[in-house]
Amino acid sequence: MGKSVTIVGAGLVGSLLSIYLAKKGYKINVYERRPDMRKTTISAGKSINLALSDRGWRGLEGVGIADDVKKIAIPMYGRFIHHKDGTNAYQPYGKDNQAIYSVSRAEINMKLMDLAEQQPNVKIHFEKRCTSIDRNKLESSFEDNNTHKIETTQSDLLFGADGAFAASRLNMQLNNDRFEYNQHYIESGYKELIIPPGKNGEFLLEKNALHIWPRGSFMMIALPNPDGNFTCTLFLPFEGEKSFEKLKTKEAVKQFFDEEFASAVPLMPTLIEDFMNNPVSSLVTVKCFPWTFDNKIGLIGDAAHAIVPFYGQGMNCGFEDCVVLNDLITKHKDDWEKIFPEYQSLRKPDADAIADLAIGNFIEMRDKTADPKFLLQKKIEAAFSQKHPDKWIPLYSMVTYTPSIRYSKALSEGKKQQAIMDKVMAMPNIEANWDSKEVETEILKQL
Repeated sequence: MGKSVTIVGAGLVGSLLSIYLAKKGYKINVYERRPDMRKTTISAGKSINLALSDRGWRGLEGVGIADDVKKIAIPMYGRFIHHKDGTNAYQPYGKDNQAIYSVSRAEINMKLMDLAEQQPNVKIHFEKRCTSIDRNKLESSFEDNNTHKIETTQSDLLFGADGAFAASRLNMQLNNDRFEYNQHYIESGYKELIIPPGKNGEFLLEKNALHIWPRGSFMMIALPNPDGNFTCTLFLPFEGEKSFEKLKTKEAVKQFFDEEFASAVPLMPTLIEDFMNNPVSSLVTVKCFPWTFDNKIGLIGDAAHAIVPFYGQGMNCGFEDCVVLNDLITKHKDDWEKIFPEYQSLRKPDADAIADLAIGNFIEMRDKTADPKFLLQKKIEAAFSQKHPDKWIPLYSMVTYTPSIRYSKALSEGKKQQAIMDKVMAMPNIEANWDSKEVETEILKQL
């Protein structure tokens, strides 16, 4: 105990990890490249609202801070689908009022920093860019953004929690033989927009839902914020017939939105201005291995496994890393020669699984949420699950509401379920007979 720890990155996972380790008696120094967002204005337009679900809540509950975060979170009980013809449909996420929670990335990050700094053995150093990590001496060097002076620090353990483009991971990659690294960009980028509150601060759309405008090869989503506005995100290919490259003028943007998102346009008075001013950002999946080095250095969160946001699990997965690591510290009584290898062997398959699931859910949200056949399949699954909860948990519920089921298990079960549903959906006259004994018997037979 009393070991010193360096954490590179004071984002969501780095801040939460510092709280977990502080409560175990470690002395923590966190180094963050950016200025303290609680004291400076952060540039808008690059953050998708986050969806906190059961795995993330478990991470927050583990250090007793869930109630603090609940104050800035809004429950979303389902998807609210906005069709192109102006009609809409509501799809509940789970049963018995199960919800995911909309939370602003900046708000939750600032809250976690506050809670981290309440620990007497945590210190966060801002505007310090990681320039090198010496594996042998366990020394890290950081350049001050303002003075450009290099500061070197030594510790007993080091964690890289500095995001998808982690300097800590790059250092390991360059100084480690046979380091496997793969990054994959999807063909779509994203741009942040806004639906402001009404005249009296009221929500202009259903408050407790995640809103989706699915349009096949692209979509827009909107998540609620406590002050009455909605953070909207347009996901659109970079190139092609309907793409960001085609939306270079105000006239083109107006025409595109009038055609594709007519129901949303009256709610977005600053649409053109926001579109022209906010950047287009890319979406990357990162897979790498190993995550741990010399049983003294570990990668965690996006530094180990960046994923696209379409299952709403990036933050939840990173928080679950902290839970697993904390459990292993208890199990192995602070023996890091046992903790690190087991952390890596447990989390790597789950991170790969949720990365693949997130890509799959992009296609589901963008293409299938407006498809009557897909919606019928989900209805059949929900009805069967209600009758036989011990035999069938829908994939979305496994991932989102069942932290006891690992992501890797959810992925393999989901594939089995889809194979069964492909056969069910091919049954004659399924639209009329979907709730029949015959369909129930067929599923039971396949299980």
